[in-house]
Amino acid sequence: MIEIKSRYEIDLIREAGKVIAECHEALKTFIKPGITTMEIDEFVENFIRKHNMEPAQKGYKGYPFASCTSVNDVVCHGFPGQQILQDGDIITVDMVTLHKGLHADSGWSYAVGHVNDTARRLMEVTEASLYKGIEVSVIGNHISDIGHAIQTYVEGEGFSVVRDFIGHGIGRKMHESPEVPHFGLPGKGPRLKKGMVFTIEPMVNTGTYNVTVHDDGWTARTADGGLSIQYEHTLVVTENGPEILTKL
Repeated sequence: MIEIKSRYEIDLIREAGKVIAECHEALKTFIKPGITTMEIDEFVENFIRKHNMEPAQKGYKGYPFASCTSVNDVVCHGFPGQQILQDGDIITVDMVTLHKGLHADSGWSYAVGHVNDTARRLMEVTEASLYKGIEVSVIGNHISDIGHAIQTYVEGEGFSVVRDFIGHGIGRKMHESPEVPHFGLPGKGPRLKKGMVFTIEPMVNTGTYNVTVHDDGWTARTADGGLSIQYEHTLVVTENGPEILTKL
């Protein structure tokens, strides 16, 4: 069942999303060659707690960290640790805030120092694909119209869209209905209604869209070792179009 959020709930999600957006903005200058992914995680947790919110990923289904830090060929759910970022790496940092019972979720990607042309273009195309999906998130369209817009654009640019991990409804729970694939045919699934809140979070690879999952049960990598990147926003469908809840 897809829950329609009240104005009060949307306001709280917007407040939670603003803190995420501010954290991502701060990470732009914090992330650089020589720091570890654990230092990023500590930065994220401290930032969220400083704003009197909870890092909701920590403890979720046993996940031990406040953020996911996915570097180079890691598609998603990368564990923070002692990995030292090198010049030329790309990294996605994904975080979820919990604020007065409501969640907001956003992952954003960063170039570490100077990256090559392939990595730069992958980042540009993936970010653009996120906004392609957001553009069609309007009342009356189908959920599948989002994924179709993303897949058509990404594949037209010569990259592939991950199938194994998708967007999702969000609110009182971190993951709610509806599921939001980033691929597929248009005109399928539920129609979008005012007050629906969900994430769009395309993960785009330079090679195959297939992934493998590490023995830790979380870390997903590209099956061919190619690069992967992700951009994610939480948004609400309104009578005036989609409103992004995780931006400044």
